[in-house]
Amino acid sequence: MSTNPPTLRPDLAPRARITDTPRPGQPVIGMVSLGCPKALVDSERILTRLRAEGYAISPDYAGADAVIVNTCGFLDSAKAESLEAIGEALAENGRVIVTGCLGAEPDYITGAHPSVLAVTGPHQYEQVLDAVHVAVPPDPHPFIDLLPATGVSLTPRHYSYLKISEGCNHKCKFCIIPDMRGRLVSRPAHAVIREAEKLVEAGVRELLVISQDTSAYGVDIKHAEDRGHRAHITDLARDLGSLGAWVRLHYVYPYPHVRDLIPLMAESHANGGGVLPYLDIPFQHAHPDVLKRMARPAASAKTLDEIAAWRAICPDITLRSTFIVGYPGETEAEFQYLLDWMDEAQLDRIGCFQYENVDGARSNALPDHVPDEVKQDRWDRFMQKAQAISEAKLQAKVGTTCQVIVDSIDGEGATCRTKADAPEIDGNLFIDVGFEALNPGDIVTVEVDEASDYDLWGRLV
Repeated sequence: MSTNPPTLRPDLAPRARITDTPRPGQPVIGMVSLGCPKALVDSERILTRLRAEGYAISPDYAGADAVIVNTCGFLDSAKAESLEAIGEALAENGRVIVTGCLGAEPDYITGAHPSVLAVTGPHQYEQVLDAVHVAVPPDPHPFIDLLPATGVSLTPRHYSYLKISEGCNHKCKFCIIPDMRGRLVSRPAHAVIREAEKLVEAGVRELLVISQDTSAYGVDIKHAEDRGHRAHITDLARDLGSLGAWVRLHYVYPYPHVRDLIPLMAESHANGGGVLPYLDIPFQHAHPDVLKRMARPAASAKTLDEIAAWRAICPDITLRSTFIVGYPGETEAEFQYLLDWMDEAQLDRIGCFQYENVDGARSNALPDHVPDEVKQDRWDRFMQKAQAISEAKLQAKVGTTCQVIVDSIDGEGATCRTKADAPEIDGNLFIDVGFEALNPGDIVTVEVDEASDYDLWGRLV
């Protein structure tokens, strides 16, 4: 067991878990999935289609007839990581198909790795399948290659990501995701609910709702109602919360209508499940001038009022966010404003990036870029503040009881999460006595008896 380090990247999905055992002669496709949970869902959809066509799936390059690398292009460092993964796959396997966000820049990829078999962009499932068919023809066995009703999952059996929309209508200057993934396209609400029902029927105990802008869900289709379900985040959350699993909302912008979600969270929390009292909100900064330079809503004072209103309705709500330090033009006074805002906001879970230029982002052309050593200093000071806030909040939980979901068991104990913790980006709660009868996916009640900067320890009640 290990505790979560403060440098944990908040944009990354959990490591993909693949457990296929190929039958003799079965064509095998390797998968390397980089980037955020939205990309992980894309990988699951690709692999579900491949499994249905008779391919076995390998978690690495060994023994694979070809490898798919699902790339990330969010930051220049992520692009470099993607190019490195492609190079490694070429060196180890030699037959590589590239997809994902970086695939929106095919010349960038082929300039570095001209021998890749094909390059496709994000969520271009058919093109990926076509490339696989050319490289490795399918050979399905009609009596053996049966696909589970829920498809291929790259997460543990007890939790699953549920993507409700693609794209984004925001034009933040530091972000090129709308250029790569397009404008907002919401899935019909009945389709989301049907997928969620299948997941819960298959044993999923926690649904992690993701999109690029979850609170804008349904805007593009005018909140259409179909088959008894309305495409609005409040209605969708209520419908999902009725299925019996935990429902965790990620990437929620603080629009005014988000306040309507909070009573739903308070009611669900009081009843032991449903929509968790947890909001993942990408604030990015607090100073109005920095937010304007980012082309984001500059209303940090109103945001503090909104946070206070949420907590008045649901005192147990957990607020997670991600921030950028060292944005072009950020002064020491603006950074100090952010630190002071953090003292006021007292967010529960906090991640932080140092600003990076990204090819194609409008922020690259802004004046007064911050030197790297200043960015590092501000990141260190920000994380020191975040760590102190986290430590105080977790110490306050000692002696309380709470529900936790079990993620894994080893010889030392059970690694669990509270309702305040999303998988692999937040903290853990460890049970190291009396855990032997527990299984992954169990939801149990514990009393917290110890706390560190980011994690808790507890005993079964």
